[in-house]
Amino acid sequence: MFSGLTRRSLERIATIAAEESHPLGTILFRAGDPGDKLFLILEGKVRISRDVPGLGEEALAVLGEGDYFGEMALVDDAPRSADARVHERCKLLAIDKDAMQHLLFLHKEIAYEILWNVVRTLAARLRETNEKMTFLAASGKFS
Repeated sequence: MFSGLTRRSLERIATIAAEESHPLGTILFRAGDPGDKLFLILEGKVRISRDVPGLGEEALAVLGEGDYFGEMALVDDAPRSADARVHERCKLLAIDKDAMQHLLFLHKEIAYEILWNVVRTLAARLRETNEKMTFLAASGKFS
């Protein structure tokens, strides 16, 4: 998410970030919750999932060190689209949505780099979802 940023830009972001530690099983947010933070994983793992009626939890991704999630909160005001649960004890860098939007408004060069990185991530995740949907349709598990 912060690839391509200068040291000065990273220092600006650090001023609005807070470190959080969470034990295994902690629910960071649920689908439908307001999107008020984005997270960068410093250590450990986080599972992104949805509850599927009649089937239970369906893991969409297990993210690890260096990955980020909750970034869609930067793009729109829609509620969370999935659950985020600690899969392995983790340390996160949490950034408040309002603080980040304010920073991006004041520093257009930071906004440009971050938003392009987010767009690339969302495109990759959409491609992965398309591949999963194609597999499920081909295997007869989705119709």
